[in-house]
Amino acid sequence: MTIVAGMGSPTGTGVGPLIRGWRERRQLSQLQLALRADSSARHLSFVENGRARPGRDLLLRLAEQLDVPVRERNSLLLAAGYAPHYPETPLDDPSMEALRGGVERLLAAHDPYPAVVVDGTFQVLAANRSLTLLLDGVDPQLVRPPFNAVRVALHPGGLAPHIVNFRQWRGHLLARLEHRLELVRAEPLRRLYEEVRGYPEPAQEGPAGDTAEYGHPFALPLRIRHDGRVLSFLSTIATFNTPLDVTVSELAMETFLPADRETVRYLQSVVGPER
Repeated sequence: MTIVAGMGSPTGTGVGPLIRGWRERRQLSQLQLALRADSSARHLSFVENGRARPGRDLLLRLAEQLDVPVRERNSLLLAAGYAPHYPETPLDDPSMEALRGGVERLLAAHDPYPAVVVDGTFQVLAANRSLTLLLDGVDPQLVRPPFNAVRVALHPGGLAPHIVNFRQWRGHLLARLEHRLELVRAEPLRRLYEEVRGYPEPAQEGPAGDTAEYGHPFALPLRIRHDGRVLSFLSTIATFNTPLDVTVSELAMETFLPADRETVRYLQSVVGPER
């Protein structure tokens, strides 16, 4: 395994409308937010109306209480005339060595089951050896590094023709993109969303069914045709707690757990034994 080197967000002309947009999204009153951020409703009202400029510390407290994504916290600071607070360090920077090592160990430990690490635009930064098994038959142009996980999943030349419950999985991925776009104003993410939403759906051999039909009423499985059989997975997503860097805040590790005994046995026989 090797590390490979929006729409709906609060908008406005200054920091005040941005704060108001985030506050309304979190469904908080000015008084509620002011109390949480150790301020006053009067001062917060002045800030939102552009009559007062929030101090840097207050702005960071407001962003924390509003659970604003790290990248957008820097945008709030810039809108108020301050320098960004959170760095954005490339993953291949020497200072990220400990993080890269930890990610590599986690990915390797998940073998023989697929696992992948993506950034905030779903670009694949790292993956374990088991992921390559699922990419058999995918157009090589789509998986030339750095490749995009959502594009590979939904593209007609990617995994789309092999996903048994494609309509459900497509809806799941589009909902993830929409949720991300609600939090982060990222033009590349918006372009990706418009692109993949326009892909034609492959012909289905039969009804996709529902989660109860697959024996997993608690979560949507990913069911992929591979080598004459159907592999079934449940996915989990892990992120870093309390990130202090934009890059780290947007990293996500998605792991695919086998959802039935047949998938377990097949992956262990092809990739290797479970550790």
